[in-house]
Amino acid sequence: MLVDGFGRVATDLRVSLTDRCNLRCTYCMPPEGLDWLPKPELLTDDEVLRLVGIGVQRLGINEVRYTGGEPLLRRNLVDIVTRTAALGAEVSLTTNGIGLARLAGALAGAGLHRVNVSLDTLDRDTFKRLAHRDRLDDVLGGLAAAERAGLSPVKVNTVLMRGVNDHDAVPLLRYCLDKGYELRFIEQMPLDAQHGWTREDMITADEILERLSADFELVPEPDEERGSAPAQTFVVGGGPARVGIIASVTRPFCGACDRVRLTADGQIRNCLFAREESDLRAALRTGASDDELAERWLASVAAKRPGHGIDDPSFLQPVRPMSAIGG
Repeated sequence: MLVDGFGRVATDLRVSLTDRCNLRCTYCMPPEGLDWLPKPELLTDDEVLRLVGIGVQRLGINEVRYTGGEPLLRRNLVDIVTRTAALGAEVSLTTNGIGLARLAGALAGAGLHRVNVSLDTLDRDTFKRLAHRDRLDDVLGGLAAAERAGLSPVKVNTVLMRGVNDHDAVPLLRYCLDKGYELRFIEQMPLDAQHGWTREDMITADEILERLSADFELVPEPDEERGSAPAQTFVVGGGPARVGIIASVTRPFCGACDRVRLTADGQIRNCLFAREESDLRAALRTGASDDELAERWLASVAAKRPGHGIDDPSFLQPVRPMSAIGG
């Protein structure tokens, strides 16, 4: 079991399958893109599954979420999901939705339980401004395909940016209510490649609630129903529809966090905002046994700090951006 020094147990593994992405979202990377990891540095499919297997079968992991970059760019994703589901873990996926229309059915058949799709606006011009690509229709088509494939409830992740798409909160919620999707607003976090994040530019949870409450009746669900979930959820208009807000910055939930992350190049990160990593790839490739790899993993989680420390004056943003860490 993965337990840190404060008694928190990690059961949710986020695995980045690639640092590559087919969008260049403003809050994640610069318009010119980033230098990608050389292929030899990436874990192979078998290496990913060996480490995931250790997590599930030895260390108490019961949920595996594949992320990126963009995980749909991983050539053998369907096979990876099939093999992960065979381990007995719940398997989910976070994606920008481009390519999902083509793969949703196969992924569902492989054992994928659910999907989170990033969608920050319904306005085509705003989408192009944010993503530097005219791919809104592809994302909407991917959402519809996920629903048809039974990957329900389909969840939508939205990051609002001041002066860019902060006016889209209400239209996005109306759209998700109409389609039966579950919307999650996420505060913009200091994980951009440009290191240009400022608290002043971030749309806070309080602001999101204020904007939504002007058009919808929102009733917060009891805290005891939240558990380790990052989103505080609200019943909309008497239910059963719900909307969530993930306020990592202004309302941190570090005390209940149950997540650990494996990067595409085999590094364990015990916190999304960690500046330190534990290298499993080198140990794996030099002949370490499963027991030895598990011990390295245990040591990494045991060293987890009590919180991310964003409000501390000494806080330093991680060197890796979100696209290289995985959500």
